[in-house]
Amino acid sequence: MASGFSNFSDDVFVNLDLHTALPMPQGRETILQFCEAARKQFADMSDFYQREGGEFVLEGDRNAGSYRWLELASRRLSAGAFNPDDFEAAYAQHAWLLERSKYFLGVSPLDVESLDLVYGFNLDYTGNRDAIVCEALLAGSRLASLITEAGGTALNFEPSLIAAMDEACGVQCRVAVETRNSTYQVRTGHYEDEPISVYFTVRGHPPSAGRFEAAEALRQQAETGEDLLARVIIPTIVRPIASAIAAAQ
Repeated sequence: MASGFSNFSDDVFVNLDLHTALPMPQGRETILQFCEAARKQFADMSDFYQREGGEFVLEGDRNAGSYRWLELASRRLSAGAFNPDDFEAAYAQHAWLLERSKYFLGVSPLDVESLDLVYGFNLDYTGNRDAIVCEALLAGSRLASLITEAGGTALNFEPSLIAAMDEACGVQCRVAVETRNSTYQVRTGHYEDEPISVYFTVRGHPPSAGRFEAAEALRQQAETGEDLLARVIIPTIVRPIASAIAAAQ
């Protein structure tokens, strides 16, 4: 798995989302040519299908533990590397798709609304995942007094925060936690086998002046992402949740 960032989680993934202003081609020939080129480049991506919502998907074997995927919607090109050997392998996949999207899908810098680079961490825990996250991130805070002072039980605690990283708000970072709990699970004590997921997204918007270059934007967002992962996200969010899980087991 991605070295240096997998010590505190059960799964690591690096996803990409390219959002466009205009719809991308959805014709049979165009989609098949694009996906065939991707399959030739990444031989493990061999399962092709269309979702009920219309999105086209090409992916590897999900049961393998480590796999790649891509998804093409009307105005979004998404891709991901689940448990890659390292982040560079994921970046190489994303850079390849961004470059080929120009030729197969007609995506131009003028058409780009935003580019998201998403880092994800899954932490397995069977129990009240909301309570674990609350304990890890809010322990000792005033907001947690409803739990600690009033004797309440945490429900639906999925914190999310977006921060602008420059004055023009051109680069924005979002951290979000997903617990996948339900009131029924907490009430009955029967919890599904689901992970706690931490998502860290670095979003880049085209500059108001100048040309948007997807490859360069991806490189810069990766630098920002890895820096903030090491300094902020891992030590203050992922690691505390992992420690709370270990203490509860």
